[in-house]
Amino acid sequence: MHDGAGTPDTHLTNADLAPTGARTWGWFDYVSLWMSNIHSVGGYVTMGSLFAMGLPATDVFMALIAAIVVIQVLCNLVARPSQISGAPYPVMARMAFGVHGALVPAFIRGIISIAWYGIQTWLASNAVVVLLLRQWPELTPWAQVGIHGFAGLSMLGWAAFIMLWIMQALVFWRGMDMIRHFVDWAGPIIYVVMIGLDAWLLSRAGWQHFSFDIPGVTYHTIPARIIGMMNAIALVTSYFAPIALNFGDFSRYGVSMSAIRRGNLWGLPVNFMGFSLLTLVTIVLTQPVFGRIILDPVETVAQIDSPLAVIVGVLTFVMATAGINIAANFVSAAFDFSNLAPHRISWRSGGMVAAAGAVIMTPWNLYARPELIHLTLDVLATFIGPLIAILLTDYYIVRRGMIDMNALYRSQSNLPYWYHNGINPIAILVTLVAVIVGSAVVFMPALEPIHNLSLFIGGGIAAILYGILMRRYSARLTASANRRLSPAVP
Repeated sequence: MHDGAGTPDTHLTNADLAPTGARTWGWFDYVSLWMSNIHSVGGYVTMGSLFAMGLPATDVFMALIAAIVVIQVLCNLVARPSQISGAPYPVMARMAFGVHGALVPAFIRGIISIAWYGIQTWLASNAVVVLLLRQWPELTPWAQVGIHGFAGLSMLGWAAFIMLWIMQALVFWRGMDMIRHFVDWAGPIIYVVMIGLDAWLLSRAGWQHFSFDIPGVTYHTIPARIIGMMNAIALVTSYFAPIALNFGDFSRYGVSMSAIRRGNLWGLPVNFMGFSLLTLVTIVLTQPVFGRIILDPVETVAQIDSPLAVIVGVLTFVMATAGINIAANFVSAAFDFSNLAPHRISWRSGGMVAAAGAVIMTPWNLYARPELIHLTLDVLATFIGPLIAILLTDYYIVRRGMIDMNALYRSQSNLPYWYHNGINPIAILVTLVAVIVGSAVVFMPALEPIHNLSLFIGGGIAAILYGILMRRYSARLTASANRRLSPAVP
């Protein structure tokens, strides 16, 4: 780590973006963070949506595990520079994009946070609507968009959405320590509900009717199943990729890299394997019990005979979903939007900007059906993949793990992250090219068999292009410096 000279630019830093001195997150805090992320209604629904692809349950399970291992590797790599420096993601992005060019990836990640914040809040509010209708059926007309609705959501849906919106904002406003304590209990408790739900379903179905063979499987040949699994792996990776991109926002608080790696190991492959098994068992058991596959856990819980069990189950899913929403989306947006104008926008103000944007985005139009879920994941992945690839390529290959901390917070033309007027045109160009290619993968009919692979294809292209172009750029800088330093030849 090299120290530059100069005075920190007030337009590049504030108390929230400066390197943190508080390193209090131990390995279990990261386990809890991942539990909240995985044990949410959004995570369950995303896993369930894979059945709409026609894959057997065993293939879905293998795809889930493969995807989460990819996320574990990415998070461990992204974690290191922020854990060393104590700086959040938008500041670390300045290494590759320039001290001013980093506004581009920060803004993109902020918009993605708004989308996900809205989606998760809506999914959690749906659970509240189900609970209200179960307790007070006379509210049913107010849950119908055609009778009492606005902008595609019923009045009861709006009430539940705003209620969850306010609750999450209050937790966020208390700061990162409050968020850490919230996710510490919100994630683990879902296991109790899931195990109880599976026991109830199994008692209704009977062991003799339990099978992972479900109707709707359309992939019969080995090549077709492999392509289907590749698309499933890409979709699940795309679901978790946003938090992988800004994982530095959390690793900066880690007591050590070993604690972070340990937390990621238990929170990702180990925890995810357990939750995936419970999720798959729950989904396949809905077929013999209810005569149809139910992909929404809240709808499944609502079928239980005991009102108390329904209340506990639904509220548990709501809290778990709110936990990851606050941690993954509120926190990311707070840093990203604060980075746009650090002297004007605080961390809390940035988070509230995202919360307001989530209402305007009408997230219920993005995640209502499996085909919409997959399209949303694919589109967001076209941006996330290149940003992760550039961040990692720059730190590990171009700079070989070296960070000039002072240069990250200074607008000086002689410092390494200034590039051209504070912007690295190579990073911007590579991002644009990779996003265009990723979009073509998603929307071109001829590429339909691989349209879920935009994250990997766009990310791969970005890593290769950025590595090649930056190597040539560095070579030109070195040659120019050598010419300036060489003695004149008479």
